[in-house]
Amino acid sequence: MAGLARAALAGKVDGKLVDTSHCIEADSDLAIITDRDAEGLEVIRHSTAHLLAQAVKSLFPDAQVTIGPVIDDGFFYDFSYKRPFTPDDLLAIEKKMAELAKADLKVERKVLSRSDAIAFFKGWVSSTRRRSLNPFPATKICRYTPRATSPICAAVRMCQLP
Repeated sequence: MAGLARAALAGKVDGKLVDTSHCIEADSDLAIITDRDAEGLEVIRHSTAHLLAQAVKSLFPDAQVTIGPVIDDGFFYDFSYKRPFTPDDLLAIEKKMAELAKADLKVERKVLSRSDAIAFFKGWVSSTRRRSLNPFPATKICRYTPRATSPICAAVRMCQLP
């Protein structure tokens, strides 16, 4: 794979940020987003937040994913779990994130109807997070597979985990 293709984290098609699986169906202005671009850093942070969610769900299947936005200097994720995470849990989560990143799992985007999205996420994310479906148009609710990396999300993510 050529250098730019390997470095691509996302794209901008006619000024709209899209993931690397986006199909261009008409003549368009295209920009490739890499880690050198401000948008690239946001995509990396967003993808890493999803990697964190995947690691937590892998280690603590009963944990409920709540919210996890990108912020000015990084990202965070809130989880609802029967007890607070301990320092040992945090070390295990970090180790699992490294393991998952090294596995280089293929991540694919799928658009769901509102009812399919609610059914898909039931039991996986908190009821608070499921309510966050309200602002999304019915035909534009996306999930990314593998399932554990699939929080309700409209933001662009890297198609390969960092």
